[in-house]
Amino acid sequence: MPVIAPMPAARPTRIPNQREDAEDVAAAGTTVDHLTETYRAHYRSLLGLAALLLDDTASCEDVVQEAFIRVHSARKRVRDPEKTLAYLRQTVVNLSRSALRRRILGLKLLSKPMPDMASAEEGAYDQLERDSLIKAMKGLQRRQREVLVLRYFADMTEAQVAETLGISLGSVKAYGSRGIAALRIAMEAPA
Repeated sequence: MPVIAPMPAARPTRIPNQREDAEDVAAAGTTVDHLTETYRAHYRSLLGLAALLLDDTASCEDVVQEAFIRVHSARKRVRDPEKTLAYLRQTVVNLSRSALRRRILGLKLLSKPMPDMASAEEGAYDQLERDSLIKAMKGLQRRQREVLVLRYFADMTEAQVAETLGISLGSVKAYGSRGIAALRIAMEAPA
């Protein structure tokens, strides 16, 4: 069985009284009471500062609360209690900037919305219209069909159609107008 040696006698510790403890804290930094007074006196002005930098009230309140929490955590580093408000203001500005950066980054990372797509019903309706147009086109005379296909589907001018088919410009106009009239009649007829 191991033998446990007694701890060496430590020097007696001095228990400070409350007055000395309060003076040490004041010398070490901002007191909690001073920070509480600053909160009561300047909360609204700090909220206004955050509102100038941010756009919604909830974010402003969050930023100001976080600023007080951070300054409270670091109150021993604020040697001059008169500078507490300056530290708070700078913390509000820095936290507001961070909040804006997070928002911008979030907007950049948002997925792009899908383009509007036709529903299945619309696709089916479009297919029916295409099918009826193809059926009506097949019912046209050969020259009328050729002129309409070259003119409207190949996007050629009337002069280009005339040159391609080897017919006159007047014939292209005549075949085109007769073909469109025949298509209107065929498309309006009940199926």
